[in-house]
Order: sequence, then C-alpha cells, then structure tokens
Amino acid sequence: MATGNNRPTSPHLQVYRLPLTGIISITHRMTGVFLSGGLVLFVGIVAAIAAGSDIYERLQAILQWWPVLVVYWGFVYALFFHLCHGIRHLFWDAGYGFDQERMNRYALIELAASLALTLITLIFV
Repeated sequence: MATGNNRPTSPHLQVYRLPLTGIISITHRMTGVFLSGGLVLFVGIVAAIAAGSDIYERLQAILQWWPVLVVYWGFVYALFFHLCHGIRHLFWDAGYGFDQERMNRYALIELAASLALTLITLIFV
C-alpha cells in the first residue's frame, strides 16, 4: 500500500498479526507491573498482620472472597511466568535460541511451564 508520495505505509493493526514472541514479550512486561502491584498488596497484608488479631481476622475474611482468590492465583501465575521468561532471557544472554523455530518453541515451553507450575502450586497449597 503506498501513499501519494510513493512511500510504503505500515499494515493496519487489524491486518497485522503480532508474533507469539511479541505477545510473550508484552505479557512479560505486564506481569512485571502486576507483580509490583502485588508486592504493595503483600506489604499491606504484612501490615495487617502486625496490626493485631482483629484486623487479621477481617483480612482473612476478605482474602477468602472468590474475586480476591482469582487475583491471588493471577499473581502466582504472573510470578511463574516472569520466572520462566527470565530463564529464557538467560539463554538469550548466553547467545542461544535466536532462530525463529527455537524462539517459538521456547515461547510455548515457557507458557506450558508457567501454567504447570501454577497448577502444581494450586494442587499442593
């Protein structure tokens, strides 16, 4: 597609399909932000524990609410996803896995490993 000045334009966002590695990269950044927010929440939980048994009991009631549990398990998944992607970056830092076939395979392994670790944690905790 060309404009009046014969310069090519980028494909429209509805036409362009982001590759799996691009989606994984964006998700890695999003999980980093989510983990930072989760850390603030964790500090709040520790502060509630330090505040005494009354506040701790109220906190326990809130933490058993299903939307809070969904956020909790999302945090656990974000932690494992971020860990698996960090390990993948270690391979890249060593100079391995830059060809397209390996990048896609490692992305799928990363997704499967983070999901498996989350499910194992869910089962055993």
